[in-house]
Amino acid sequence: MQRRDINELIVRAKRRDKDAFTELINRHMQDMYKVALAILMNDEDVADAIQETILNCWEKIDTLKVNKYFKTWLTKILMNNCYDIIRKKQNQVELNNWEEPTYEDDCNLELKEALGKLEEKYRAIIIMFYWQGYSLEEISRVLNIPTNTVKTRLKRGREHLARYYEIVE
Repeated sequence: MQRRDINELIVRAKRRDKDAFTELINRHMQDMYKVALAILMNDEDVADAIQETILNCWEKIDTLKVNKYFKTWLTKILMNNCYDIIRKKQNQVELNNWEEPTYEDDCNLELKEALGKLEEKYRAIIIMFYWQGYSLEEISRVLNIPTNTVKTRLKRGREHLARYYEIVE
């Protein structure tokens, strides 16, 4: 994606151009899915979080102050919606603590299983860093935590994955 092209879409979306907003969301849909799945580990909840995020973004697009941070802004809204879903589910009686993701993509199933064993605080950072290409500073802004905390969690997440693969093999 070219930054200039994205910026133009954002400007148009702020003027309530539905086509421009739709194009922006479509360009980020796969990234949104991966982040939400890393947190929620359930396709139905992921769909709910993404739907709520799209609605929130449309309603609040004019509050975006710096256009170049659109993806960060979008991801932060998505993550907050994911955490809201988790909080709501914690208040309900659950039959299962975890459901196997049903979406089959190019990811290795063993890797999905390993990521599922990680605490969410490590899983989200690993997905954002390695699959989404976020920098440490961007992750820090999205999660509203210090950059050094991001580095520590990334390191610990890698260590947990390494131990998981040692046990499996």
